[in-house]
Amino acid sequence: MGQWIQLATPRGQVATWQAGPPTAPRGGLVVVQEIFGVNSHIRAVAEDFVAEGYAVLAPSFFDPVQRGVELDYDEAGFAKGRQLAGELGFDAALQILDAAAQRLQRYLAAFKEPRGSVGTVGYCWGGTLAMLGALKLGLPSVSYYGARNAAFLDDPALVAAPKAPVMFHFGEQDASIPPDAVEAHRRQLPTMEVHAYPAGHAFNREVDPKAYDKPSARLARERTLAFFAEHLK
Repeated sequence: MGQWIQLATPRGQVATWQAGPPTAPRGGLVVVQEIFGVNSHIRAVAEDFVAEGYAVLAPSFFDPVQRGVELDYDEAGFAKGRQLAGELGFDAALQILDAAAQRLQRYLAAFKEPRGSVGTVGYCWGGTLAMLGALKLGLPSVSYYGARNAAFLDDPALVAAPKAPVMFHFGEQDASIPPDAVEAHRRQLPTMEVHAYPAGHAFNREVDPKAYDKPSARLARERTLAFFAEHLK
């Protein structure tokens, strides 16, 4: 079971959910939240990766703007989450992501036997940050339904030479990410894996019966674990 720690970042101290396996980890993962904060769902996602042998950090990315954010899945929660994401910005979020990845790298390096490397997985807003973590920071990443990805795919300097691989998961019925936007990932990042599922947005959000699609979530999880097994050696 994980615990809250304080992560030192260029944006100040950030509360972070930390969890790890009882034995030496196979690698490290930064789990990147949706706009609703590091709530019980994101902590459960982190624990699921711990069960697969990974050491995990899940930073509360909105702490530099407002501490302790955990929002409901309703209109007020959506509005507040979008506001906080806009106030934080992706440049600051990347600094926090980088700080978390470096802390995990130091942790893995402390083991006597060489351990795996560090990657990131993110959901919705976090899916876009995970993509940027691969393209800019060199962290192998899995991006779940990143609705803000399109804003970066038109940057030729960014997509021409990605620093690490990314796997993308999308829902075919996701109104916020139409088919042409999914196709843009295949066109702009032709060496990356892009998967689409018969589901809507946030199909991995198990606590939300309106969004969760169990078969799609299971298949995406299998592919995600295979991706990290390959790239975090």
